[in-house]
Amino acid sequence: MKKLYVSVLMGILWITTPGFAQKMNNLIQMKKESKNELFHRLDKAPCTPAFESEGYWVWGSSVVRGDDGKYHMFVSRFPKTLPFHPGWMVASEIVHAVSDTPAGPYQFSDVALPARGAQYWDGRSTHNPRIFKHNHKYYLIYMGSTHPFVEPTYDELTLDSKWCIVGRSNKRIGLAVADSPYGPWKRLDEPILKTKPNTFYSFLTSNPSPVIQEDGSVLMIFKGRAHTKDGEYSQMSLGVAYAPSIEGPYGVLNNDQPIFQVDGQGEAEDPFLWKDNRGYHIIFKDHVAKYTGERGGGVMAHSQDGIHWTVDKDPKAYSRTVEWEDGSVEMQGQLERPFLLIEDGVVTHAFFATMDGPGGFENASKSWNMVIPLKK
Repeated sequence: MKKLYVSVLMGILWITTPGFAQKMNNLIQMKKESKNELFHRLDKAPCTPAFESEGYWVWGSSVVRGDDGKYHMFVSRFPKTLPFHPGWMVASEIVHAVSDTPAGPYQFSDVALPARGAQYWDGRSTHNPRIFKHNHKYYLIYMGSTHPFVEPTYDELTLDSKWCIVGRSNKRIGLAVADSPYGPWKRLDEPILKTKPNTFYSFLTSNPSPVIQEDGSVLMIFKGRAHTKDGEYSQMSLGVAYAPSIEGPYGVLNNDQPIFQVDGQGEAEDPFLWKDNRGYHIIFKDHVAKYTGERGGGVMAHSQDGIHWTVDKDPKAYSRTVEWEDGSVEMQGQLERPFLLIEDGVVTHAFFATMDGPGGFENASKSWNMVIPLKK
């Protein structure tokens, strides 16, 4: 009983400290005053992770409601026997988890896209899942990569190691198809979006975020990097591709030029694209705090054609600082890979990959997938 009293007392003291109160008031005031259609609707987040996996790092997710009425999450995970970064690049797999409600928690069901051998373009890593239900089939668009080496140890896998160098250069966007969210999944033996010489995506393609349009065609935002003259690779740019159907073929629009690039909006990544009767909308990570004033905060922009974009008048769509259901407010070590669940044309939940720590992948002890309900 004494221990319980002390714990409660310490919790009260922590919540009532000036620093905490200021942080909470600042976040609540920012959301209250925000004119951004997403940020001001973000509610308190459940303290229970939407999905976590013992012994694994967990990262970005995508959710769809199945024919069974349940919610099916497809999420990346990779073993904690490797460092978080770049462990995802060489050992990630996409797994399937299920919940009766959109907010979860989601329970592990099966491994949807496991490693399938170095000879395949996606044989060593599958990551960045995006799930769709269309014409009675389920489509999973994702990033894949491979390398020809023996699996690395924790200490061997660094950003300068052969595994990372080859794994990064082999990143491509691909597609898998199934009749059920439980699989089995038929994976294509070739990527749907490859690299192209002398373009902003000559080095890699990654981070796919597509929408299936009314006529069945697909518009897809993706991240690209280019080779540079000094033998390195460029900073991140976002481009847009089009296909007449979800199975392709895909071609990059805008004359192979990016729609967002370093000289324009600053380095950006983790796009999420959606479309409604007003046009196209995107949120992405403000990697260098150019628009939101917060490194890692979310930016919102709008477009009529998917090529020419205007940043929202109040661009901040989300913050790394999160208000939890227990009344606490905390800045996450990282908050990335945003995904919006849209049902009947209304955004109902925002999902994020997140981790503890003061920031920086090397400072985290755990990662998980979290969800924030949106107020009506």
